[in-house]
Amino acid sequence: MWLLIAFIAVPLIEIALFIQIGGFLGLWPTLLIVVLTAVLGTYLVRQQGMQVLGQLRNQMQDLQDPTEPLAHGAMILFSGALLLTPGFFTDAVGFSLLIPAVRHNVFHAVRGRVIHQSFSAGPRHPSHQSDVIDGDYTDVTAEPKRTQGKSGWTNDDPSH
Repeated sequence: MWLLIAFIAVPLIEIALFIQIGGFLGLWPTLLIVVLTAVLGTYLVRQQGMQVLGQLRNQMQDLQDPTEPLAHGAMILFSGALLLTPGFFTDAVGFSLLIPAVRHNVFHAVRGRVIHQSFSAGPRHPSHQSDVIDGDYTDVTAEPKRTQGKSGWTNDDPSH
């Protein structure tokens, strides 16, 4: 239901903002602002995306929980999509998601609502390891013996 409301409300908000800002500034300055925000947003998304990728790499190397850098990366990606979408409301939301403090607050707000499993890099309880190895076997004693050639690798018997 909330998604339907968003798909209806966001375009209406964008249209109203375009009419208001376009009426105040005029057509060409309004279009210039839309293009400049897309270019600036692309630059900032790339820059912050590389930073978060470095943080993710460090978290993985240190065998720490990578949840927060992954969430920040997802928010930056979403921010990039919003900044490439023409409009003032989507640009405002997109630019706000590029602020690390905003992403941090969003992450902690969402994290409280998500049930997550623990992260570990090795066996959790080594005492519960089993010595059972699952496998298939073939009984080779039932097969007739073959005569082997000089090297032991070839079968020189023409009957086989």
